[in-house]
Amino acid sequence: QLQLVESGGGLVQPGGLLRLSCAASGFTLDSVSIGWFRQAPGKEREGVSCISSSGGRTNYADSVKGRFTISRDNANNTVYLQMNSLEAEDTAIYYCAASLRVRVGCTIGPGAYIYWGQGTQVTVSS
Repeated sequence: QLQLVESGGGLVQPGGLLRLSCAASGFTLDSVSIGWFRQAPGKEREGVSCISSSGGRTNYADSVKGRFTISRDNANNTVYLQMNSLEAEDTAIYYCAASLRVRVGCTIGPGAYIYWGQGTQVTVSS
């Protein structure tokens, strides 16, 4: 019943764009902060971006600043990650996660997050 589901991944060419969605069920999204993470084969999971429960605070990894934008639509219980100017290095499985401990702000450290989605594959290739 308590669930996060990612969608919107796919295959795009370098320089292209995608918008990922993270839909929550079983709880209201405005009560948690949300983080986006990614994991490439053979690499450790890394934080990409996060957004506070109100949407007033966000953080980004240096590697995606200026290219990715996180936002939330609490009325629809959905968080988005708009990814522009995609690069081959962005190829990974992307996960969203919810934190009940950190809410006013947010962190891209994975240890703060309890609930995780199954992930959506993003592949950037020509």
